[in-house]
Amino acid sequence: MRKTSSNRSIAKSAIALGLAAALTACSSTAASSAVASSAAPSEAASGAEASEDEVWLPYDENFEKKRDERDATGKTGAVASCNWYASKAGLDILKEGGNAFDAAAAVAYTLGVAEPYFSGLGGGGFMTIYSADEDKVSVIDFRETAPAAANAQMWLDENGEMKQFSLDGTNNLGTMSSIGGLSVAVPGEVAGFEYLLEHYGSDAVTRQQIFQPAIDTANNGFVVGVTFKEELESEYSGLAANETLSNIYLNEAGLPYEVGDVITNPDLAKTLQLIADGGKDAFYTGDMAQAMVDAVADWGGNMTMEDLANYEVKVREPVVGHYKDYTIYSLPPASSGGTHLVEILNILENYDDMDTIGVNSAEYVHRFSEAFKIAFADRAQYMADTDFAEVPLAQLTSKEYAAERYSEITEKSGSYVAVEPEELEHYATTSFSVVDQWGNMVACTKTINYGFGSKVGVPGYGFIMNDEMDDFSADPESVNCAEGGKRPLSSMSPSIVLYPDGSPYMTIGSPGATRIFPTIAQVIERMIDYDMDIQDAIDCARIYDNASENICYESGGVNPITAEVAAELQERGHEVTDKGEWQLFFGGVQGISIAQDGTLRGGADPRRDGKALAY
Repeated sequence: MRKTSSNRSIAKSAIALGLAAALTACSSTAASSAVASSAAPSEAASGAEASEDEVWLPYDENFEKKRDERDATGKTGAVASCNWYASKAGLDILKEGGNAFDAAAAVAYTLGVAEPYFSGLGGGGFMTIYSADEDKVSVIDFRETAPAAANAQMWLDENGEMKQFSLDGTNNLGTMSSIGGLSVAVPGEVAGFEYLLEHYGSDAVTRQQIFQPAIDTANNGFVVGVTFKEELESEYSGLAANETLSNIYLNEAGLPYEVGDVITNPDLAKTLQLIADGGKDAFYTGDMAQAMVDAVADWGGNMTMEDLANYEVKVREPVVGHYKDYTIYSLPPASSGGTHLVEILNILENYDDMDTIGVNSAEYVHRFSEAFKIAFADRAQYMADTDFAEVPLAQLTSKEYAAERYSEITEKSGSYVAVEPEELEHYATTSFSVVDQWGNMVACTKTINYGFGSKVGVPGYGFIMNDEMDDFSADPESVNCAEGGKRPLSSMSPSIVLYPDGSPYMTIGSPGATRIFPTIAQVIERMIDYDMDIQDAIDCARIYDNASENICYESGGVNPITAEVAAELQERGHEVTDKGEWQLFFGGVQGISIAQDGTLRGGADPRRDGKALAY
């Protein structure tokens, strides 16, 4: 079934007025999250709260991503996510009396509607949560798992080369590990958020209230932003090859939608209602589960009904580290992110002048680069799912080990013992943060891996299956090789930071593949050492380096790497790559800081379509 579209751009006020009239006809109070502004993009709502008849648009009158209007300030509750519709859904739940955990579920399900290219029901992820009642930080691991039939060599031909996925024998769409049925892992998103609601949700709001914003957004439509348009164009061939997805995400002419167009997905709205009514079982058993299994099998996969029925959420102890007496809680394996976030900051803490050398000076970039390379060396050597492999977490997160590694750093670019790191995870991931009036906090990062995942759509249900199997290694000797029931290695790092006195300071996360934990390390360090506001720290230009010894950097934006700094880095032996300014490559940080007086500051990344809201 094809969707309706505003014929070109919401910037044309007549179109916007018509859309607003159509959407406000919905009787649900939550439907305001899908109501379009009658103003031009540059006049759309900004600041902490949009009025009930407006949609905040992440692009300007030239259809380019806005560089400002991303932050929000409040005293009671805040949400920061990569999409305004999702942030609005969470804020509405907070205003209706729900807690941060209720709001997190509303945000997550709405992100799957309005940002389906990066996450959704067919994916999974991790949450780091702080329960004010328990005064405890926990990790909820709802990462996807390999089907029971999976093995490390299932994508390889007789020569040990990766096989290509093809529908007709000639039109190769990508590797079998990244597209098609054999790229699909068992999804964990629904199980994860059902667990969250069951164990931490409040009685102040109903399940229907939590699901309604996502349902309304799917039924009534959402405005296509710049990031959405970029992904439609990037993944066009895969979308066009799957009828279910092309019917939703390509227009009447079979082409990508334009910025400002409106997409609806009534099948997904029906699916969300089934989950609202039936909970986890509605997804993992019965007709919906069979539809997933059939769709995956049609594209050559091996996931079964038993795989879905046997999926389990894991509750784990967080990795804990300290930087300048601030306490950092983050993810343990199967994510490598939290461990190496702590390791990077531990290494940098050995410098006694990090707060004086100048952000993005040559010395500053050099220090981060060396810490990153050391972390990636250790990541490649040790990291895997701890249910399947021994990982020396205590060593990797210790101050003593960091001091040993720090002692290897010189004034020149160094090389560190490592297996060559694999580029795991695309930037097609999303992250959000929620803080409520009681002090509960959620940092969540979730994904379907590459843009639009495996390109396997589930007919009649409106969602996309992940391609997380690509996060495994095809090398059977790797600690991260594919095995049935195993969780693939990740870099996701949703984190919670406490002040030196133990009170809550920040919740933060980012997408960005292996750039995730290096990006978060930069933001946290700048906030602690330079007392930056969270939005300023997010806006600041970033760098990235791994064991390939090539510093990627932003040469534009806020406090960029200058040509002089790049030249000095080269003199020190670094290779450098200029990635331009405001690059999606460097992730999309969303976070909320809490001032000592209780003021909440939400920050959202202009490299994505993110928006923070607060009240």
